[in-house]
Amino acid sequence: MENMNIPESTTPEAKANDIGGIDRLATLLSWVLVPLMMPLYGILMLFSLSQLAAATIGVKAIVSLVIIGINVVLPMMLVCLLKLFGLVKDIGLNNRKERLLPYAITVLAFCGSGWYMASNGAPSWTVMFFLGGAAAAAVNAIVNFWWKISAHAAGIAGVVALMVRIRMEWMPSDGILAWTVVWVLLAGILGSARVWLGRHTVGQVMAGYAVGFLSVYLLTMI
Repeated sequence: MENMNIPESTTPEAKANDIGGIDRLATLLSWVLVPLMMPLYGILMLFSLSQLAAATIGVKAIVSLVIIGINVVLPMMLVCLLKLFGLVKDIGLNNRKERLLPYAITVLAFCGSGWYMASNGAPSWTVMFFLGGAAAAAVNAIVNFWWKISAHAAGIAGVVALMVRIRMEWMPSDGILAWTVVWVLLAGILGSARVWLGRHTVGQVMAGYAVGFLSVYLLTMI
């Protein structure tokens, strides 16, 4: 009998390469959609799809840069300092016991952004988007004492809630439905990536979705 050639895609080396590729893609997605970036993505959606689209390019640029400074640059610098002083070992914050201080930083950053928006005359629901993010981070911090809830899932679910609220009430543009679908799909893919990487269980991801969505949705109704 002739020897049967094993297809290259079924060899152990090929399987390892495939798994490694998925790991890299899941890790990249986790960093692109890291919770610290959600306030920026949220404000960009507001400036593109709600009545805030009428703001000038200059206003949009200044506000976006301030949000980046408060919610991305400053928290990342503080987390790096925590790592420098040995208070956290991984800037990815995958260890549940190392998340308390970063959660506190996140809550303060969200509140800072909410204060900035309020002090510059932004609509109340815009302010409440950031306070919803702060509420979600606070809930996650409390739960974190016993259970590692997914901050990634909570963050992106908050953006999904924002899209739903824009579509319901805030003079949405024609592209709101398409963008809502995009964010829902991204949320599902991100949650799957976190489970694939072994960072969370399905239950932890689903809990994160619930906390993030309800926090933003309910507070933006005030």
